[in-house]
This record gives sequence, structure tokens and C-alpha cells, in this order.
Amino acid sequence: MKKYIGEIMLCITAIIWGSGFVASAISLDHYTPYQILAGRFLVGFIILSIIFNKKLKGLKSGVIKKGVILGFFLYLAFVLQTVGLQYTTPSKNAFLTAVNVVIVPFIAYLAYKRKIDKFELSGAVLAIIGIGFLSLQLSSDVNVGDLLTLACAVAFAYHIFYTAKYVKDEDPIVLTIIQMFVAALLGWIVVLFKGEVNFSFEMEAVSSILYLGVFSTTIAYLFQTIAQKFTNETKAAIILSTESFWGMVFSVLLIGEVLTTRMIIGAILILIAIIISETKLTFIKKKSIEKLT
Repeated sequence: MKKYIGEIMLCITAIIWGSGFVASAISLDHYTPYQILAGRFLVGFIILSIIFNKKLKGLKSGVIKKGVILGFFLYLAFVLQTVGLQYTTPSKNAFLTAVNVVIVPFIAYLAYKRKIDKFELSGAVLAIIGIGFLSLQLSSDVNVGDLLTLACAVAFAYHIFYTAKYVKDEDPIVLTIIQMFVAALLGWIVVLFKGEVNFSFEMEAVSSILYLGVFSTTIAYLFQTIAQKFTNETKAAIILSTESFWGMVFSVLLIGEVLTTRMIIGAILILIAIIISETKLTFIKKKSIEKLT
């Protein structure tokens, strides 16, 4: 039962992240990418520390260290994605970021020497192909932006891997609060270093940051961290990769993006990827056994 609760929470996280594409587009009209990162992580830290302040009493060095590692990889991934976007197209940026879904099982293999599940790996590869159909505009040239975005995918993969590893022994809420603090701290250091200290306080600007901070950061990462206590890192990465599908859905519904055949094919492939990793095609095996008997 806990497994299904975890997977539902991961699905909700992916839906929230998908809806965040619209809020991000609005916020970029008012703030620099670095200001957005600093703002959303600060909002996340403030909300979580107010609601769960009792959990912060008597923090041990072990959980602080783990939270710092998660916060570092979280901010690193976002910064690499942000800088990479300045040199490559949004479609390639979205696609290459999603490559983390196939990196995660190999990180787990190297760390634990655990056999890679063929169904989960097949699902991960199929999810990447589906995301390619959804977001990728074909172009053969590779530039520094693509390489930075690939590095971002590695950072996201390590964030998913270490989240799965650390929540086994630690309180997921405490881990989330610490990583939000670390990401916010790094975010504000970068903002001050770059001298981007002028902030817009227009209603549209503030509301977009609040949406990203409350939903795409606070709720989404809290749900992800709790959910990974009950599911493995590869399956989590596959479910979270549906963010691109939900981004497409919200773009079509909210800002009138045209639904194309490629998008439909991509959505179907991502759905098949989840079915393969979730069921391991046991329903086909059962049918084969029933026919033999």
C-alpha cells in the first residue's frame, strides 16, 4: 500500500512540475533565472520551517550532512540547466535534462553492484524516446549549452539517487527542509555575487514566484522525498520524467499550444514506459500461462 502511495505522490509531483512551466515563463518576464531560483527555494524553506519547526529541534550532524549534499546537487542541477538554456534551445534543454532517467539505474548499479532491472531500464529508455518526441526539435549540432544541460541531468540523477538512499534512515521532512535551506543559501550567494539585487514587486511577478515556491518547490520536493522512501530510485526517475508530458498538457490547456501528432506519440511512449516499469509485463506472462493450461 505504501508503495502505491509513494507512486501517487511522485505522479502529483510530476503534474505540479509540469504546471510550473507556465509559471516559470511568466516569472522570467520579471526576474533573472538566478533570482527565480533564490526566491523559490527561500519560499520553500520558510514555509516548511514554519509548518514543521518542531522537527528542527535537536538536529544531528548526520542528517544535516545528508541534507547539505541533497541541497548542493539540487541547486547545482538547476544552475547548470539555467546556464545551459542560455546557449541551447528550450526543447533540447528539456530533453537533455530528462536524460537523468537513464543515468539513475547506472548510478545505482555502480553504488550497490545491484543488477539493473531490464524492465526498468527498458522503461527508462522508452521514456527518453517519448520525451524526445514531445520536446526535441531535430538538430545535429552540439554546443556548450548541450554539455552543461547533460551535466545538469547527471546532477538531477545524483539528487534522485541520494534522496532514495538517505530517506531510508532519515526523516524525509527534515531532509527536505535542510536541502531547501542549502539551495536557498547558494541561490542568494549567486544573486549577490552577480549583483542582481533589484526585484520586481508587481502582482504578476510575485504571484509567479509564490506559485513556484509553494507548489513546484515546497509541495513537490516534500512529496518527492517522502515518496522515495517507498519506491526505488529508477522507478521514481521514470515517474518524475512524466513532467514533460504534463508540461505539454498544461501548455495546450493554458496557453493554447497546438497539439501535434509527435506530441501524441511521445505521450503514448511515456505511458508505455511507465506500464513496463510498473508491471514488468506480468499480465502478458499470466495470459501466456492461462493459454498453456
